[in-house]
Amino acid sequence: MSKIYFSVWHDEVIDNRGVSDDQLAESSHKLPVTFDSSSDTKAFVGWDGFALFNDDVDVVQLAVNYARQYQEYSEACGRCAPGRWGGRILYDLLDKVGRGEGELSDLDHLKEIASTMTVTSKCEIGKTVPVPLMQMIEYFEYEFIECISKKQKSKWYGIDDSKYIANVTAPCTDMCPSHVDIPAYIEGVRDLNYEDSLVSTRQTMPLAHTCGRVCPHPCEDACRRTNLDESISIMELKRIGADWETDHALDWFHPTKPQKPRNDGKRVAIIGAGPAGLTAAYYLGLEGIDVTIFEELPVLGGEVAVGVPEYRMPIDKYNKDIQLVTDLESVTVIPNHRVSADRLKEIEQEFDATLLGFGARLSKKVRANNENTKMGGYWGAIEMLDKVNLWHKYDIGSPASNELKDKTVVCVGGGFTSMDVVRCSIREGAKKVVMLYRRDEKTIIRNTTLEEYTEAVEEGVEFIFHSAIEEIYDDGNNITKLKVNTFELVPDPNGGRAQLVKIEGGDMEIDCDYLIPAVSQALDLQILPEEWNIEMTSWASIMTNGKDYMTNRPGLFAAGDCEYGPMTIVNAVGQAKRAASVISRYIYSGEISLTDDEIMEDHFNRLKVYNKKEKITGWMPGLPREHSEKLDTEVRKYNNKEVNLGFTAEEAQAEAERCMRCYYIGMVSV
Repeated sequence: MSKIYFSVWHDEVIDNRGVSDDQLAESSHKLPVTFDSSSDTKAFVGWDGFALFNDDVDVVQLAVNYARQYQEYSEACGRCAPGRWGGRILYDLLDKVGRGEGELSDLDHLKEIASTMTVTSKCEIGKTVPVPLMQMIEYFEYEFIECISKKQKSKWYGIDDSKYIANVTAPCTDMCPSHVDIPAYIEGVRDLNYEDSLVSTRQTMPLAHTCGRVCPHPCEDACRRTNLDESISIMELKRIGADWETDHALDWFHPTKPQKPRNDGKRVAIIGAGPAGLTAAYYLGLEGIDVTIFEELPVLGGEVAVGVPEYRMPIDKYNKDIQLVTDLESVTVIPNHRVSADRLKEIEQEFDATLLGFGARLSKKVRANNENTKMGGYWGAIEMLDKVNLWHKYDIGSPASNELKDKTVVCVGGGFTSMDVVRCSIREGAKKVVMLYRRDEKTIIRNTTLEEYTEAVEEGVEFIFHSAIEEIYDDGNNITKLKVNTFELVPDPNGGRAQLVKIEGGDMEIDCDYLIPAVSQALDLQILPEEWNIEMTSWASIMTNGKDYMTNRPGLFAAGDCEYGPMTIVNAVGQAKRAASVISRYIYSGEISLTDDEIMEDHFNRLKVYNKKEKITGWMPGLPREHSEKLDTEVRKYNNKEVNLGFTAEEAQAEAERCMRCYYIGMVSV
């Protein structure tokens, strides 16, 4: 709830003008009343309205500055006259009124231009910028009229000491944990300018090959195209620029020119060379900051390398993402280096800041009766996937088919790790593969992706929903079978969450040679010295405030799995990008700070950019979503060839043309 003086947002109007303090109405939206811990916000203007947080705001000057902010972005596009020149006319007319030279006819002209822009602009930034401006004129017309009739400047004009901070977002960008400029990289694909596409991605996401293949793409859930027909295939378009760079053996397309090593004595240590560690190293390395990554495994890449199967994430492509980082002059990687608590204390003394980026690599139990992790046939998901991937990707170890061929495999889970387990088991020659999951089909699809679930079913995985293991049977040496309870989902009569209720008489027994728990993973916290007293979450992950990613120990940061628990690659990348930004300033100033853009990202995220109830007009509906070619089921389930073959150039361009370029501008006055 936000206390305000006046606001209009999503058609909710809060008008506290002349209202006593005890009668103030509150907004239901999380409007940015404060900018940061040290600054209150005077006003906020965005794509769907505006808000004033005190009665001293010069609304005319606020309108002038919002129109001014648009100039930068309209020039960057310039694809349509209404968006480009209409915005310029809006600014000129508002500034004319603000400096006391306006005419009443200028207000009519403003309304005419605004109407034209909202109807005929090609993208949302042109359509939405006039919205709050016209609302200001509607609800505070007397301030505009006063400037015009008295031929006087608005009260802040020429003496405004406010700071105006603006940022651009989009519903998909806001939903992306890495805040990738998605409309920009899609536009690059549409224009066949793959370099621009890739550079746009790498502004905040260095692992373009990887997240173009194995991202759960939450951005697609916030795609405005969904309100019209189907979401854009955002994830698959991301890999286009990266594959083009790699396939043509081109030099790296960095978002900024990498700086030479600073050699100023400042050093940053990173523990773990997974997605979080690589991301932080990349953005610090671009600035020429001396970075050393310590990795326990003999290979780089973390769980994506040894956990995500080859058929989903070809190692040669992932290695290109890794090489992008390790080729930076100021980045050093030390593999086969296990960091103990004592070693971490040494590292802290040697470096100016340390980022913990290690993964969650301890498989949790299913909590069934007679569960014995030492029993033959009991195989943790992480250990199983390590064996599969180290063999197929690096020729290390031996094939998992030695254990799984012609066996019955039962996996307990419902996320990406469990999907990897069952689909790898198919490829390793198991005669029967079953996944037990406590929830339903919709939930497993939400936890992973529709594509992942569909492909698993096609390959022969049997899913038993609303089920859980009660007891594990063995012959003293090996697991033989499982007692499985079944449940039904019973609605809560009070309207709460439906509950799983055991079905009496619904138990079943399943033969089982290998039980592979993939319910979740835990962190190996031996790395943390006890005397440091690092604060932990209730989930036994490392506590930070979720904004700057520093722990309660100064100079010690955490991102990725060790900060949040098992998470997606894109979440780890987003956290590590932010942490690297904070560290780059901290090692020189000793202070923790966020950039204005990062603070605005957080405000947008709380405000919620995507409106799933919005009705979309002005676009042709029914344009079918492109679907890339997949390797035939009877071919792929016997090998580790990549399943998703990706778009052709023609398919990618057709899909990119469906994007509605939904940029929005938000601005605060502080």
